[in-house]
Amino acid sequence: MIHSQNKTTTTTPPRGPMGPMGGGPMGMMKGESARDFKGTMAKLIVYIGTYKYVTIAVILISVASTVFSIFGPKILGNATTKLFEGVMGQVAGTGTGIDFDSIKQILLIALGLYILSAILSYIQGWIMTGVAVDITFRLRRDIAEKINRMPMGYFDGTNHGEILSRITNDVDTVNQTLSQSLSQIISSVTQVVGVLIMMLTISWQMTLVALLMVPMSIFIVQFIVKRSQKYFKEQQDMLGHVNGHIEEMFSGHVEVKAFNGEARSVEKFAGMNDTLFTTAWKSQFLSGIMMPMMNFVSNLGYVGVVILGGALAFRQLITVGDIQAFIQYVRSFTQPLTQLANISNVLQQTAAAAERVFEFLAEGEEVQEAAEPIELERATGHVEFRDVEFGYNPEKIVIKKFSEEIEPGKRVAIVGPTGAGKTTLVKLLMRFYDVNSGAILIDGHDIRDYRRADLRKQFGMVLQDTWLFNGTIMENIRYGREDVSDDEVIAAAKAAHAHHFVRALPNGYQMMLNEESSNISAGQKQLLTIARAFLVNPPMLILDEATSSVDTHTELLIQKAMRNLMQGRTSFIIAHRLSTIRDADWILVVNEGDIVEQGTHDELLGRNGFYASLYNSQFANVVAE
Repeated sequence: MIHSQNKTTTTTPPRGPMGPMGGGPMGMMKGESARDFKGTMAKLIVYIGTYKYVTIAVILISVASTVFSIFGPKILGNATTKLFEGVMGQVAGTGTGIDFDSIKQILLIALGLYILSAILSYIQGWIMTGVAVDITFRLRRDIAEKINRMPMGYFDGTNHGEILSRITNDVDTVNQTLSQSLSQIISSVTQVVGVLIMMLTISWQMTLVALLMVPMSIFIVQFIVKRSQKYFKEQQDMLGHVNGHIEEMFSGHVEVKAFNGEARSVEKFAGMNDTLFTTAWKSQFLSGIMMPMMNFVSNLGYVGVVILGGALAFRQLITVGDIQAFIQYVRSFTQPLTQLANISNVLQQTAAAAERVFEFLAEGEEVQEAAEPIELERATGHVEFRDVEFGYNPEKIVIKKFSEEIEPGKRVAIVGPTGAGKTTLVKLLMRFYDVNSGAILIDGHDIRDYRRADLRKQFGMVLQDTWLFNGTIMENIRYGREDVSDDEVIAAAKAAHAHHFVRALPNGYQMMLNEESSNISAGQKQLLTIARAFLVNPPMLILDEATSSVDTHTELLIQKAMRNLMQGRTSFIIAHRLSTIRDADWILVVNEGDIVEQGTHDELLGRNGFYASLYNSQFANVVAE
């Protein structure tokens, strides 16, 4: 028997290869990026923290590499001094000539240091590339795992292209920064400090002149960073919108063409693409003028150093070799500053991308499993809805105080107009959503006390919208049970009346379906999904408009097979076509979240109520005859 306690009877949402970017040290210090630069970078550092010993090793290698290269100009300056002194001695007739042996020795030492520095730099880059790729792997893995823990409601309200953009474009942006910029930050900072020390050992006066250029550089950086960051964020967001639109239009290209929507689609894409162009142009222009501005400031520094260095050399306070070394150091000092300016803006774009990734990872997840879940091997099929209330939006309840008890093995049809709550009921059964109040019980236990995986094993489900993947027909039918034999797959296909058409296809069960399964008909796709559900051999079945995409002849064959397959199984049949549920043991007529009528097909027709009105509206001609 099927019992009811419901007494209601009313009928009421790339970056490409990293190019030249603007920015500067103050951009990093002030944290002008994304909405929470510091918080986002702290989360990224947590990912890097797993490799703390490797990171420490990279820092030490980078410092050593930079230090070796820093000593180069000083040593070359000694060679220049010896060469100059030898030449001047020969000119004055007071010297012994140029000491080529000493110069050769000095040059060999410098060459050795530069080679050692290059080797260490290569090792550092090799290690950091491995770390960056592994972090990228972990980010993508975490996103993929997160997707499987997300509630269905999130995907109902989020553009799939947005999610795709986060797992591709945004993660790629983070990867490029880690592999290309992180080691550069270490070496640049080390080089700035080391070069500054070497400059001070040569001349504090010339060092002061060189340092006067730094405040001007910082001012330029701050000015540009404040204006460029918002455009980087808009660029990243708009890229996600563009991807989402393309994915949406491509997946529905048949419908777009059928309804002559190409012009509207192109127009919408053009609008978003124009916005993306504008934000990308502004961000790239602002970052692009950084390098010319920094070069202009650097050239001013060179002029000041050369004038002061000449004066000091004339007074014999420094040597010619020191001037040559100092000019090299000035370049070595401004170059890492320029790199830091470049990296600063890259970090801001990275923060914008990483923030989107971490925002997704921080999204609310499905309600956690019970601390001590009840083991569920195979249910008997006893189902009870007990005062169930549910709404996708808590302020708009779809299911209202729904109560019903369904005995094992019964075939229950759920009918009603669109939006009445039919499909919602089975989504609650499968725990795609959790009830707002009340409870759903299977075999006397609240379904929230079971593991979701155990619960969903109890159901074979065929949805109105078919889903097949790029693989063979055999693999698609076997999707629900990977361990079954080919003979069992074929038996399930025969039961679903799919065997006869599969056998006629090229390569039969080994035929490869394309990504959209467009190389078979809609009805054939539905038959394959039905075969997949039958193969699972569950104690309960959910058929949501399972025959909506097949012709009348195929529908009759499926109904005949279903009668055999539903024997001994609790079955929920949702259908707009009321001809498909005449043989149901019990029919629940749902309207606006309430059971307004229930009974057998003949009983409900005899009452001449809401069900009869629905039925007669579909079969008016038959009734007239």
